[in-house]
Amino acid sequence: MKAIINGKIMSRNKVLENKVLIFNEQIMGLEDEAPLNCEVIDAKGLYVSPGLIDVHIHGSCGFDTMDDDPLAIKHISQCIAKKGVTSFLPTTMTMEAEAIYKALEHVRYWMNQPLEGATVLGAHLEGPFINETFKGAQPAAHMIKPSFDFIKDYLDVIKLITYAPELDENHYFTKKVKAKTKITLSMGHTNASYEEAVSAFACGCSHVTHLFNGMRPLNHREPGAVGAALSQDVFCELIADMIHVNPGLYQFVLHNKGRDKVVLITDSMRAGCMKDGHYDLGGQPVRVKNGVARLEAGSLAGSVLTLNQGVHNFYRHTDTTIVDAVHMAALNPAKSLGISHRKGSLELGKDADIALFNDEFSCFLTICEGRVVYNEMKTYHG
Repeated sequence: MKAIINGKIMSRNKVLENKVLIFNEQIMGLEDEAPLNCEVIDAKGLYVSPGLIDVHIHGSCGFDTMDDDPLAIKHISQCIAKKGVTSFLPTTMTMEAEAIYKALEHVRYWMNQPLEGATVLGAHLEGPFINETFKGAQPAAHMIKPSFDFIKDYLDVIKLITYAPELDENHYFTKKVKAKTKITLSMGHTNASYEEAVSAFACGCSHVTHLFNGMRPLNHREPGAVGAALSQDVFCELIADMIHVNPGLYQFVLHNKGRDKVVLITDSMRAGCMKDGHYDLGGQPVRVKNGVARLEAGSLAGSVLTLNQGVHNFYRHTDTTIVDAVHMAALNPAKSLGISHRKGSLELGKDADIALFNDEFSCFLTICEGRVVYNEMKTYHG
């Protein structure tokens, strides 16, 4: 048993002080004092936050989910844990089927292995079921229409699918996925009209991939997928890196979606946590300059954002509370994936996924399912 003392503990609705968080592999509760004979962690006044969940991340620290390297996901896991991420969905790209399947095999392996880093929840399949018109940094050569046969051997691995619903004739794919699996369907890289988007939501699509990016812009006569996403009861991802979406719109999104439907993500590529320079994404050359990743043609190529920084950016540019900003990167993604009964908040019986942050949201300690996987508390002096 462990106890965290002297912390500002984030409950669902407020910050609690002068309380002690008790846990082993799961959260055991809040007390006024640490029990006898338990390991005590002094938070030194830091925020005690639920661990963050990144449902859309391609890579970090020089590695990518699509790498032909069985250790790539392990390295990504260890890197992002230093930013307070305790679980994530390694995210694929549109490439040849064999490369995607190999990546899914790697994800399957790490779903069932202990990691000294963030837990692998499963995979986010971003492509190949997307529209070339809004392909972004996704290569067009291997794009196909949504196909259940394509995913049928990996239903245990895939937890989230980004797809263009206008390519799904009569919503056949959408209906079959919803009937036969627990996979969350997300609209993205799409040329869907407002009506097509609303129809897909009615059939079971419940999530939107990086709102505004990879879809028609909002127009008063043709609201498109953006208008549908903002007006329907669905989860909406946002890349709060100050680049993909102007921060002046963060409050607009918050007003429309409320605190319970915004999902902060990174969409980070392998240059995350690395210096500016030359990298690649899906076999395409990428240049990172001044923290902005672009293909040679100029398209944004994911981001180098870390999730803790995304939380801080969104918090600074809206009137939301720090607690709600955190839950947009913790509880909301857990809800969208259908795992909020065990992840996403510091509630009794949930997994002990915990991170300690300062006011600028730098991370100093990360705990995954009760295990300390990152510890820099010795460097924090208040």
